[in-house]
Amino acid sequence: MADVKRNYDASTRRERAQQRRRDVVVAAQELFEADGFQATTISAVARRAGVSAESIYKGFGTKAALAKAVFDFVIAGDDEPVPIAERPEALALQQEPDVRRKLQLYVVGLVERQQRSARVQILIRDGRHGDETLRETWQTLLDERLVGMTMFGRHLLETGDLRPGITLEEVADVLWTYISVELYELLVLLRGWSAERYGDHVAAAITTAICPPSV
Repeated sequence: MADVKRNYDASTRRERAQQRRRDVVVAAQELFEADGFQATTISAVARRAGVSAESIYKGFGTKAALAKAVFDFVIAGDDEPVPIAERPEALALQQEPDVRRKLQLYVVGLVERQQRSARVQILIRDGRHGDETLRETWQTLLDERLVGMTMFGRHLLETGDLRPGITLEEVADVLWTYISVELYELLVLLRGWSAERYGDHVAAAITTAICPPSV
């Protein structure tokens, strides 16, 4: 009986800790997007989240690290400890036999992720010019994107259905470029394209760049 109680208490503590962390990340996202990175203080985030500033420093380390946590939260859509590659959408994409359909499925998810994360990405990208601490964070986002697109590119190459002679490096570079927040920013945020039109354009552009012409 004592073991059951201890397990329950430990589980409850973990859930409360996870909820406090989620509250901090959501508060930071709201303040970053409303006031900007530089104007947002850890104290302001703490007040909004209902925690102490000390606990934020202890849990995240720096404001730049908190910005990265906000990005990770919005890109995934939640804070569940399940890698994106292991989620149902990714598994369905891996199991799809047609390479063009794979790209369409991927872009559907991309559009959703861009809608959630674009403003945070832009905040980090532009904020690095005025705050040294964000330079490493932005570079980390670029590096992680390239790693992800290299993995996806390798999966696409293994289908044997890409353009003859195309290399993994080229596939990764094409994917890395077309999923950039800059393209979303230009077409959706600045030119007013709908998310659907943006998604159709990206899917068509990637397909044309890496797949052989349709017969």
